[in-house]
Amino acid sequence: MIRFLLHRVAQAATVLLVVALLAFIMFRFAGDPVQQLVSQDTSFEDRAMLREAMGLNDPIVVQFGHFVWRVLHGDFGLSYQMGQPVAKLLADRLPASIELSLVAFSIALMIGVPMGVFAGLRPDSWIARLFQIVSLVGISLPTFFIGIMLILVFGVELGLFPTFGRGKTVDLGWWTTGLLTTSGWHSIVLPAITLGLFQLTFIMRLVRAEMQEVLRADYIKFARARGISRLRVNYGHALKNTLIPVMTIAGLQLGSIIAFGIITESVFQWPGIGFLFLQAISTVDIPIMSTYLLLVAIIFVTINLIVDLLYYLVDPRLRVSAKG
Repeated sequence: MIRFLLHRVAQAATVLLVVALLAFIMFRFAGDPVQQLVSQDTSFEDRAMLREAMGLNDPIVVQFGHFVWRVLHGDFGLSYQMGQPVAKLLADRLPASIELSLVAFSIALMIGVPMGVFAGLRPDSWIARLFQIVSLVGISLPTFFIGIMLILVFGVELGLFPTFGRGKTVDLGWWTTGLLTTSGWHSIVLPAITLGLFQLTFIMRLVRAEMQEVLRADYIKFARARGISRLRVNYGHALKNTLIPVMTIAGLQLGSIIAFGIITESVFQWPGIGFLFLQAISTVDIPIMSTYLLLVAIIFVTINLIVDLLYYLVDPRLRVSAKG
């Protein structure tokens, strides 16, 4: 177990170092920071002094070392446009993105897994075929179109849910949440459905395919031949082994939901890190862009590491191979 963990941590550290290099390249060569920080009336002497103070005259290797050192200490620089520390800007908006992603992911799991199990056990039923049609629609339609249609129907025409914003929030000191207010829950419904619909259909199709494959395995046939009840075979043996690969894919999907909910946050004006990233692109705010890249990498690497450990604990074959 320790050897497996150390191996995965070493891989994660390597990935983060490569992403840090890419973020540094973006920070160093995507634009001149001095030009973003000063006005047109700033003299050449003041520009040169600022460039020296920021370390831009140092060799590239030294600059990269300083960049990594600052990142390790949580210093991501100042936003060019807002003049605030990037770490503070992301920390203020990260709770909104995480809550939206977790609610969307919960909807996808709670609906997608039962739909996939049913479609896998009864593939020829009309309900299973209806699930297939719904999944095709969910995968085919772009996210922004789904969001706009939900806003038009449930926000504008029916007036059931807010069409933008996060609603009222509660400040817990270390976290700002909208899940403790009625307004917050009303505001999160439409964006969560929009963000989770693709994941729901993806998980449903994955569970269905894995369920059908497991049901054709020899040990399932042997269990049925021994007279074990159908309920126990389907849910005690087949479903358990179906969820092992699904767990891996679902964990990565959670990372993608958090990292790439940009379109949903833009459509619903959700005050998360994705919406902040879009604003940074429009104003060429390189510190926010590079920090977002690092944050996405950290999220993916962390979730992937957790999923690998869970996979190791659930699947005995990995433990046997690791001992070998």
